[in-house]
Amino acid sequence: MRALLPLLSVGRVWRVGAAARPPRRVMSLYRTEERGHPHSEDYRLFFKNVAGHYISPFHDIPLKVDSPKNLFNMVVEIPRWTNAKMEISTEEPMNPIKQDVKSGKLRFIPNIFPHKGYIWNYGAFPQTWEDPYQKDKNTNCTGDNDPVDVCEIGSKVLSRGDVIQVKILGILALIDQGATDWKIITINVNDPEAEKFHDIDDVKKFKPGYLEATLNWFRLYKVPDGKPENKFAFNGEFKNKAFAIEVVNNAHECWKAMLMKKCDHGAINCTNVHVCDSPFRCSPEEARSLIESVPAPSMSKEVNKEEERWHFLD
Repeated sequence: MRALLPLLSVGRVWRVGAAARPPRRVMSLYRTEERGHPHSEDYRLFFKNVAGHYISPFHDIPLKVDSPKNLFNMVVEIPRWTNAKMEISTEEPMNPIKQDVKSGKLRFIPNIFPHKGYIWNYGAFPQTWEDPYQKDKNTNCTGDNDPVDVCEIGSKVLSRGDVIQVKILGILALIDQGATDWKIITINVNDPEAEKFHDIDDVKKFKPGYLEATLNWFRLYKVPDGKPENKFAFNGEFKNKAFAIEVVNNAHECWKAMLMKKCDHGAINCTNVHVCDSPFRCSPEEARSLIESVPAPSMSKEVNKEEERWHFLD
């Protein structure tokens, strides 16, 4: 599968069904289009390519930019310091970003002192899938049925829907309800300090305390909701770049098998525009029709006080 050739274009963000906001300029191959109001169940963030055609951020954005140079595309779902649990909707056509809902309520991650919301730019690697029907050889647990999660540790606070190039540095193996939920540690290649970071030991050297904070964050973030502390494989040890790249490559192969209908994909929506030979491939016109068939979003907005509430845990 050929990756898109790197080029630069000025993207715009549109918002449909709500008051217009000034467009932000993004040097990217991709554009985003908002529908509905943030902090509502109707909110969706759709993706378009440079030609203006709707695409899936899960399936149509290439994973690999330059493998020998350790360059991968990351889709930003949640900007640093924010609380709304946004995620690629794997079961909806064209896989827009939406806010997770649990027990009928929009999901917000609590502030656990001293951390405000997410402590990295958080997102996912496109064209990866943690197969829930396949046991991981390292953890002996099945996958969590999602794209591989990514924590970007650079200095810039990114925006929801950004597609950035990152370097893989290492990995943490969270075990979530018996499933492997890998967390890849990366840095934006355009970060001012990116040239200093090549492997997980560089994070320990140049950002002391960050990995310890990351482990603690993932261990405790469900505790305010009355759930037990999370567990980890390898006793919470961060593995290095080589280990992480192997995990990502395996998840990419699982995604390929899914898109070629060689395995059970469950409720995952595999509709795509660009994946050659995929039986789920559709035309740009069909993709637009799928999105336009979605009911018009409401203007309701949920007031959330959890973003301002702080939890102090012993």
